Amino acid sequence: MRSSLTGIRAGRLAAGLALPLALTFSALPVLAAPTPSPSSVVPDHQSSTAKDGVALLRVVVPDEAGVDQLNSMGIDLAEYKKPLGNGIEVHAVLSPKEANDLREQGFDVRGPISDPSDVAANQAERQSAIRSADAAEAQTDTLTPLRAEWFTSVEDQRFLSVEVKSSATDAETVLTATWDSGPGTAPGSGGTATMSRFTDAGQYMYHRFNTPVTLAATPAKVTITSSRGGTVTVPVTKWLGEPRKTPSKHYVADFVDHYMDPTEVNGRITSLAKEFPKLTQIVDLPYKTNGYRRAAQAQFGTVATSTLYVTSKAYGSDGGNDISVALVKPDAASSPLSVSVTGKDVVVSLATDGSAAISSTARQVVDALNADAGASALLSASTYRGNPGAGKVAAAPAAKLTDNLKAPSTISREPFQMKALRIGKKRDGSKVGVFLYCQEHAREWVTPLVCVEAAERLLRNYANDPRTKKLVDDLDIFVLPTVNPDGAHYSMYDYNMQRKNMTNHCAANAGDPASRNSWGVDLNRNFSVGSLFDGYSGASASCTGSTFAGPAELSEPETRNEVWLTHQYPNIKFAMNTHSYGGYFMWPPGAYKLPDRDLLPRSDFGTENFFWDASGHILSSVQAWRGTAIWPGRTGPVPDVLYSAAGNSADEHWFNRGIIGWDFEVGADVYNQTTKGFQAVGFQPQFTEGHEEAMEFAGGQIAILEVARAFAADKQDPESKLQVTARTGTSATFTFTIDEPANIYYTLDGSRPTLSSPKLTSSGMREGTQQITVNETTEVHWFAMDIAGNVEKNYRPDTGRGDFRKQKVEIGGTL
Repeated sequence: MRSSLTGIRAGRLAAGLALPLALTFSALPVLAAPTPSPSSVVPDHQSSTAKDGVALLRVVVPDEAGVDQLNSMGIDLAEYKKPLGNGIEVHAVLSPKEANDLREQGFDVRGPISDPSDVAANQAERQSAIRSADAAEAQTDTLTPLRAEWFTSVEDQRFLSVEVKSSATDAETVLTATWDSGPGTAPGSGGTATMSRFTDAGQYMYHRFNTPVTLAATPAKVTITSSRGGTVTVPVTKWLGEPRKTPSKHYVADFVDHYMDPTEVNGRITSLAKEFPKLTQIVDLPYKTNGYRRAAQAQFGTVATSTLYVTSKAYGSDGGNDISVALVKPDAASSPLSVSVTGKDVVVSLATDGSAAISSTARQVVDALNADAGASALLSASTYRGNPGAGKVAAAPAAKLTDNLKAPSTISREPFQMKALRIGKKRDGSKVGVFLYCQEHAREWVTPLVCVEAAERLLRNYANDPRTKKLVDDLDIFVLPTVNPDGAHYSMYDYNMQRKNMTNHCAANAGDPASRNSWGVDLNRNFSVGSLFDGYSGASASCTGSTFAGPAELSEPETRNEVWLTHQYPNIKFAMNTHSYGGYFMWPPGAYKLPDRDLLPRSDFGTENFFWDASGHILSSVQAWRGTAIWPGRTGPVPDVLYSAAGNSADEHWFNRGIIGWDFEVGADVYNQTTKGFQAVGFQPQFTEGHEEAMEFAGGQIAILEVARAFAADKQDPESKLQVTARTGTSATFTFTIDEPANIYYTLDGSRPTLSSPKLTSSGMREGTQQITVNETTEVHWFAMDIAGNVEKNYRPDTGRGDFRKQKVEIGGTL
């Protein structure tokens, strides 16, 4: 929205900065605005598409009077103002001549927000979209059904989830779903709903419901109709099997009764190791964290130009909190600026002018402190966020520096020793390993409880529950309840929304006390595969950004500990990374590059189906506790259902170590029967809700162990069949069916199939099996190999021993 009204009132946007010590800024000093000249008469504006067209430019004025000055000159200002350290930034629609005239009058006219090239690009993009829409309107679209499922959730409420992809990708294509009330009922008798167009990174993905639709009756079929004329009817299947029951009457659960900080969590798993020495051991991870500690700081001043802050060289807990700094005004006129140090007390005697008024600027005080040997041994000084510091400082009584940390003294300020609990009857690397890890993000308080509860169940049910005994006997389980102990302590005691660790990689221009809640590295963006440093999307290069990837890949001890564990114990074949919230269940790949959404390689057809197949078992186990169902639309590879997450840990472990890994986002939306809608639970719900989330997702972690044990015990060969799906006089189309998740390797030239032969794929994202077309009668050779390495009919693709499958696909005739 633009405005050419004069007199935009000062004060609409405060020129103050939010400072940590309950300080506010006073108004910036008023400077005289340039006087307009006759050359400022506005010429006829030309469109931004013209050679000398207008552009939206940044203009910095010293104060509100400067803004009023521009308005009085008739400058076309956008309704935007941003306080800066040296004035106010506004945005103006200016022709080249207007911009030059303002510069000649002394106005600070800077670079463009948008210019003719941006407008031309927008116009071209618009025309392309219109052409695509026109082309789509000229032909009926094809609808490809991806999923159509019903499920129950808490309190047995039934829901419908549908996903359909249209060949018309434009935004004007509208899909409507209509369903019946069960077998033999009329189409539409169950209900109808318009579907939402799901896009990611500007690309059309498919249509779906934003949230599952409530059902009064279980439908048998759903029909999807497009505004472009396409239509398709598909059966509605049940999502998730029957919720799994308690393993046995002796099975015990529920071992957490409050949110725990990392110190408590470490104590809990250490005590478990002492109690169950024959089944467990503690693995001390090699890289200690930076620790729950900060340098001590103090800030002086209320106006950006005259504000400075000091930071101790030692951590607050190592003596930084004992330092004091005072800014003293001498009584005498023409006094020089000086610094004196007594012990840890620093006194700055400010300079005065001939009238005994303070003349020292913030920059001068900063330079004096940093130049003094005694003071600089204790602290460093900086102006506020890179401000030149030309304003005069005010006297201030002695202020103690503080690290601002509020945790009790029972929380150590030293580097933290991360610990993993290793569980297994035989822990020599001969058993399939599973890595369960939680709380990469500090504010996700429920997640360490999930890991702790799972560990407790495994150990306390070992003696009396046969299923638990098999898991502990047949697997090598590594439980790391908190990956981010420093950040988690900070979240628990200082700033509950802390996501990152506590390590401050910011330079002085973002190192002031007001920035302290923004410091740290997002550990789940600090890994080395598909990272920000490789050009992938979904992480920040800003040290105060919520997804800051760090100064380099694996720069943080926490992430190096994860990598070390998976390298130290190469028997680890499965992993689960537990986050919150939202009720997602995801797997690699997890990142892509912009602008073309260039995705990390997808897992092959067999592995993808293994992910999906295991999901049913795992999510049914989650549902068993209180009925929570993870939605089909929140299940799948990370970018298919959420977003790109550059440098995440699941990609690290999958692409570098071949570890099959999932990501839980505990805390599924809760359905409210009163409002008939879903409600988000947040990072730190009331413990009554947090407890339920921990219980249900600990069941999911146990189910992952069951998947891993089945993998380890799998000695059965897969079985596959070739199925011709279409035939004409000139071609035939076929695909394969398999009795379990497996890959098909095939040849069409009569040669022996090997592991280097073409491999069956899916038809597309979240779509079915690839359809293969041949234009002449062809003998197809193939074999299937499952994820555990079992090969159909015991064929040896490396040596050619044994029999592969053969079938002739003929063209002509009918099916």
